[in-house]
Amino acid sequence: MSQTVPRPAPAQGVISRIRLHAHGLSPSLQRVAEHVVTHAETVVHQTITELATSVGVGEATITRLCHKLDFAGFHAFKIALAADVAGRETTPRAHPGDLAGQAAQVVKQTCRTLEDTGRLLDPLVMEDVAAALARAPRVDLTGQGNSGLVAQLFAHRLLRIGIAATAYTDPHQSAVSISTLPRGGVVIALSSSGSTIDTVQHLRLAQGHGHYTVAITHRASSPITRYAKAVLFTSTQEEPLTDSVLDTLASQTLVLEVLYAALLARRPEAAAMLRVTAESVVEKKY
Repeated sequence: MSQTVPRPAPAQGVISRIRLHAHGLSPSLQRVAEHVVTHAETVVHQTITELATSVGVGEATITRLCHKLDFAGFHAFKIALAADVAGRETTPRAHPGDLAGQAAQVVKQTCRTLEDTGRLLDPLVMEDVAAALARAPRVDLTGQGNSGLVAQLFAHRLLRIGIAATAYTDPHQSAVSISTLPRGGVVIALSSSGSTIDTVQHLRLAQGHGHYTVAITHRASSPITRYAKAVLFTSTQEEPLTDSVLDTLASQTLVLEVLYAALLARRPEAAAMLRVTAESVVEKKY
């Protein structure tokens, strides 16, 4: 089955692209990429020769990384990297006990994640997925852990506008549901790593049944993308000393909210359906 442009939009920055492609790079390219992320402020002022010397590789390796990240060359790479650096705030890391500082860091990191994810969104792919959802007899969502929570949220959102949707937390139930999905059904699989075994197997099963398959992940070179007709990319800051739960929740939710907006535009009856579903639970509130 052909894929629907499973690539990030070209407007994203260098660091976002590196994080997206990191796990598909060769060891030498990974070394350069890690150096760029860690020393971005220095790299923007270096020549290609200076960067190659700093990392201990040849200039051809630097050029290969630029091309791998879809830049025409090192000059275009540096211009984009300079924009990344300029967008960073250099506020110091909060000290333990500094609740205000810690809150500011969480907000800043989450905002950066949302902005980076926004740059990764491809309007053509989003519209194609929205069209598939609009005509689907049923939508199944699958994901484990935090991704499963987001899947359940979006299934609820779809139900509110009259689209039959399920999001089982049990992987066996998900497999059975996908197996019984009517012709024209859509399966959306959420996995930040793109390597969650159950989730990947669910999308593979859906592809085997001929359903429209969607993967939401932040790794371009991951197993889940092999079974997706459309891939929607998220971003994460991936700081080694902190977990990325909020990053995962925020970035996946943003992608699905944009998809939801595109879907509403294709379903004029959605507004009326929202009123009906809202009225159905009005007595449950004080």
